[in-house]
Amino acid sequence: MDALRYPIGPHDFSWDATAATRQLRIADLAEAPARLAAAVDGLTADQLDTPHRPGGRTVRQVVHHVPDSHMNAYIRCKPALAEEAPTVRPYDQDAWSTLPDSRATPVAASLLLMRSLHERWVVLPRSLEPAAFSRTLHHPADGVMPLDQLVGRYAWHGKHHVAHITALRARMGW
Repeated sequence: MDALRYPIGPHDFSWDATAATRQLRIADLAEAPARLAAAVDGLTADQLDTPHRPGGRTVRQVVHHVPDSHMNAYIRCKPALAEEAPTVRPYDQDAWSTLPDSRATPVAASLLLMRSLHERWVVLPRSLEPAAFSRTLHHPADGVMPLDQLVGRYAWHGKHHVAHITALRARMGW
């Protein structure tokens, strides 16, 4: 395992979709904005523009990537709940990370976006009946995915990218 690429390990798709694990995943989603903000607190512009690993995104790009990705996930939840097994639209996350807004926008904008997005996103799974988590969507690259798996994936995703930043800070002594 490449510890710099997967500081908390790769996403494990095999976890049990129980009420208890579901609540833990939703709690992770709820805590993600504060964790991301804490991870970058006090960093200078030069530090924000440092790649988290060789060949990786800069910290700034990571901070912008997380809400970009989570917005896509939130948008995917809606049709999964409102339609029968919809096919969702993929996006090129690497290309998005190279766009000018991911390189130049102050991280405060994405931290605010993340906080607002998650405030709304967390309400949705907390309000659902357990059967709703079995509803599925079809991702062209990843296949059929139940809502439980989507929530679990993005609970991991937020922690994964926070760990990229905190591991870099530890290595650099920031």
